[in-house]
Amino acid sequence: MLSPDYPIATERLLLRPFAPDDLDGLVAIHADPDVVRYLYWDVRDRDELRGVLQDKAARSLLAKEGDALNLAAVVAETGELAGDVTLFWRSAEHRAGEVGYIFNPAFGGRGYATEAARAMLRLGFEGLGLHRITGRLDGRNAASARVLERLGMRREAHLVENELVKGEWTDEVVYAMLDREWRAAQADMPESRSDVAAGSASNRSA
Repeated sequence: MLSPDYPIATERLLLRPFAPDDLDGLVAIHADPDVVRYLYWDVRDRDELRGVLQDKAARSLLAKEGDALNLAAVVAETGELAGDVTLFWRSAEHRAGEVGYIFNPAFGGRGYATEAARAMLRLGFEGLGLHRITGRLDGRNAASARVLERLGMRREAHLVENELVKGEWTDEVVYAMLDREWRAAQADMPESRSDVAAGSASNRSA
């Protein structure tokens, strides 16, 4: 079980459970066509996002296999919602998890997605004791791929036209990291403020 102490402070962000006041920030993210371009859903309106926000707010701990930890990524200096990050507990037996993220392009180019996702990897490997964490994305989403690569994750697979999404066949790319690779990366990889040059940071597990 993983029940973090909140907020989780990174260099420039605070990660915490979602709250009712996050609705405006969530609308700014999910109503942007560029953000959802490579995701499974289309833009969402305010009414729909009220329900989404309730679901996100309930995901504040990992009690069992199949649970998701979904946290708001807030800029520490301003309190603005930059995005959200998710850690899925996929298998207890195999100690497997998956990381997801979706960020407002208005906060792009600052390394926030990488910084927040790295904190979720830390929770998975060091808090929950996972052996392996994956990240999945649409094969066209180069911005998201750069985030995973900055985290030190390996590109393991490129599945050609494996899913029908929004009426078109899409490729899926899978990245992964093992616990021993995480430990080695912490010694070698400094925090990076270099994020995506263009496009929104989001992956299929957001």
